[in-house]
Amino acid sequence: MPSPDTSSLFRPFSIRSLDLKNRIVMAPMTRLFSPEGVPGPASADYYRRRAEGRAGLILSEGTVIDRPASRNDSGIPFFHGDAALQGWKTVIDAVHSAGGRMGPQIWHTGATRYINGWEPDAPVESPSGLDAPGDARGVAMTGEDIADTVAAFAKAAADAKRLGFDTVEIHGAHGYLIDQFFWSRTNLRTDRYGGPTIKERSRFAAEIVTAVREAVGPKFPIIMRVSQWKQQDFSVRLAETPAEMETWLLPLVEAGVDVLHVSQRRFWEPEFPEIDGENGLNGAGWAKKVTGAATIAVGSVGLDNDVTASAFVGKGSTTASLDRLIDRMERDEFDLIAVGRALLSDSNWVGKIKDGEFSGLKGFDPTSLSELV
Repeated sequence: MPSPDTSSLFRPFSIRSLDLKNRIVMAPMTRLFSPEGVPGPASADYYRRRAEGRAGLILSEGTVIDRPASRNDSGIPFFHGDAALQGWKTVIDAVHSAGGRMGPQIWHTGATRYINGWEPDAPVESPSGLDAPGDARGVAMTGEDIADTVAAFAKAAADAKRLGFDTVEIHGAHGYLIDQFFWSRTNLRTDRYGGPTIKERSRFAAEIVTAVREAVGPKFPIIMRVSQWKQQDFSVRLAETPAEMETWLLPLVEAGVDVLHVSQRRFWEPEFPEIDGENGLNGAGWAKKVTGAATIAVGSVGLDNDVTASAFVGKGSTTASLDRLIDRMERDEFDLIAVGRALLSDSNWVGKIKDGEFSGLKGFDPTSLSELV
């Protein structure tokens, strides 16, 4: 069979000060290989290999801001403190030496539990002291806690720029802290950070973005990851209609987000099929339509099953056609595509696509999770 025309994936893309040689992004993936919160030489080599493999943009694993109990596993790296920041300086220098572009993903895991049961030293914090609906954990954040958290996000973003990173991604998805504010069933607050509408519950995120924009200046691009689904409940939908999606996401764009990274488990699934059918716009497509912002799509690219059916349960995936991706990229439904598990097992996945070496593509091997290959 003839090789597919992948030229739509290899068009350059620019936004603010960020210039990319192609549209393929390495998705952020938790790795847990940072003892004491400090990324080491193995982490630098891991990201450098993806830059050598020609990923257009690399987004790091989640890195935590300077707040007590901001991570839910001891192997998650910090993005604060001299030792951790020096480690990240080594990482970005290695990526740049290979011609790559990279941004750290900065986050706070809120009240979420990790699968191994690890517990932080301090009480976890969240909007209303809940991990999931009806599942009490930790403490509800005070106004002072919220202000300090906003400032910690801004400080991490400023440090990313100072260290030489090319962009920064704020994690507002998957049931972690920011997303717990979005979700009506974990945000029961009656102050200005709560409320019956998604627009009201977006205030915390918008304040973070405003502070980050002030910290990094007008030229540094800001990405924000959002999702309908939560790890606490895969079926959750924050926005039931495009109009509701607009009230959720447009305030974030107006506050300073340049790129919305819309997480789906399967990129080809339509977000609102009742409006545009079974081949309709996906989440990133609708986010672009209702806000005008650039968007990144993600979800099972090049693989035959989604992350919840493989990596979350220790199973592998085999390769799958890129035809549906190419069709959507050619229509400019979204601007960039993030690739996760395929790049986890094969650092040269992008290069093989570029060179037409489709027979050499690998599926996802769950043993990749146990080491930095």
